[in-house]
Amino acid sequence: MFSKIHISMRSLEETLAIVDNSYDDMVETMLGMISIPALAPVNGGDGEGGKADYLQGKLSGFDTVQRYDIPDDTDTSVMRCNVVAKKQGAKPGTVWVIAHMDVVPAGDPDKWDSPPFDPVYRDGRIYGRGTEDNGQSVISSMFASRAVLDQDLHGMSLGVMYVADEETGSEKGIQYLLDQGLFSEDDVIMVPDWGSPEGSMIDVAEKSVLWIRFIIEGKTTHGSSPDEGINAFRVSTYLLTELMDRLAERYSDRDELFIPSRCTFEPTKRPATVENINTIPGHDEFCMDMRILPGYDVDGILGFIRSIMAEHADRTGARISMVIVQNEKSGKPSSVHTKGFTALCDAVEHVTGRVPVGKGIGGGTCANFFRLRGLDAYAWQCGGGTLHAPNEYVEMSNLMLDAKVFATLYYNLCVKG
Repeated sequence: MFSKIHISMRSLEETLAIVDNSYDDMVETMLGMISIPALAPVNGGDGEGGKADYLQGKLSGFDTVQRYDIPDDTDTSVMRCNVVAKKQGAKPGTVWVIAHMDVVPAGDPDKWDSPPFDPVYRDGRIYGRGTEDNGQSVISSMFASRAVLDQDLHGMSLGVMYVADEETGSEKGIQYLLDQGLFSEDDVIMVPDWGSPEGSMIDVAEKSVLWIRFIIEGKTTHGSSPDEGINAFRVSTYLLTELMDRLAERYSDRDELFIPSRCTFEPTKRPATVENINTIPGHDEFCMDMRILPGYDVDGILGFIRSIMAEHADRTGARISMVIVQNEKSGKPSSVHTKGFTALCDAVEHVTGRVPVGKGIGGGTCANFFRLRGLDAYAWQCGGGTLHAPNEYVEMSNLMLDAKVFATLYYNLCVKG
């Protein structure tokens, strides 16, 4: 358990040795956490309450540990829970490391080698739903803070947040906490919910995210007499093809800050049309996931999409409509000339030997909500690749590196000041 002995200041290397010696405790804590599902009610779960209770019981050495529990909109009996822990420093501002507790559904259990909420440690990895997204950051921030909390904070305050609702919009998580006035322009804000191999990149910007469901209503008829109906599947196929081609042609700018450097307009979800082969479908739907470079006006893109829909409706006689499932506009990129960005780069270089570079990603993490409010925020961690997939896992070697980087960041900005 966390030591109660107070130390005025130890060296950075002594501090990092504490992280090194915490490996077994990290594994045990992660296994306990992943065994507690934290699914939103819309995904058939009962929120983050159980996981928040577990994690709050693991936090000690802070001046304050507060809960912000908000009723869910779809089921008010379910609380969406946030945990905010802070130790006061001598100087203005707080160094925050913010991770989310909620997870996505596990999907088809037959695609998992072991039950998704019965985590397994094997060959240096922990398997289970939520291990990488975002358990890696929950555990790394916890043990990074443990390595420094028994020292005097001659610099900034030290903060850890475990938040709700990231997988379903963040309205009851980061957005709610931002409304409570918990952050300031003096803060250094880390949201480690995106990773790159060996931590070589820092997310400083995100694209706008636009999710659209297109609905095509035609007229059902027998497959032998297609002229008597309007084939919604055919209309939707031509519509989808033209949307992909014309959007990519019209919005073709490149911004090398981002990976990939262009806007993307990808078809994703498509439900079944009819059950039998010899029926012309009178109804069809498809969804598109669009990631838009910040230089483009999302409302203008929506207007262009509506004009293409109208063309196809006029030509075919089908009724075409759309539902905007998500429209999240990107905030201004975070500066690479701040104290926080410089300190993070220094910490990454000290631990990994690599100097990371600032990049933009397709989105979206909680960092964008800070950017929309005019605050700089950075997403960084090691690894990335199995989140949301069957047999999701975290590499313990990545988790250990993350914990050392965050401990270095806390040490340099909070302990030393």
